[in-house]
Amino acid sequence: MTDSKKFVRQFMEALPHSQALGMVLETLKDGVAVVSMPYDPRFVGDPVTGVIHGGAVSALMDTASGASVMCHPSEPVSTATIDLRIDYMRPATPGQRITARAECYHVTRSVAFVRVITTDEDSERPVATATGAFTIERAKGAVT
Repeated sequence: MTDSKKFVRQFMEALPHSQALGMVLETLKDGVAVVSMPYDPRFVGDPVTGVIHGGAVSALMDTASGASVMCHPSEPVSTATIDLRIDYMRPATPGQRITARAECYHVTRSVAFVRVITTDEDSERPVATATGAFTIERAKGAVT
């Protein structure tokens, strides 16, 4: 594992909200991050249906997106969310793990662009999709 990927893994695993939501970094490779989150009744948004709250889904998507930026081959040293536009396609199936796969597909001098899809165990049909823009800071002296 490269130093940047090791750093991303340690950073993500140290984030309090990632720990609280039980996020697990499944894959981290060349601008792609896969992060999953188990079903937890504490995060239910509708007690009648047992569906996970959209805020937990968005936190998962934002975290996966940031991780994809940080493991991009351009090796930024930090990132922050500028914009994350989420489309909720359907409720996640109660009781199932949800997984976000984020891909950092374009990087400029100061902005990275990401696409992310979240699914549950039920189907390949997305629970939510998103596109985002993230600031990036490069190491001093890095070529852009």
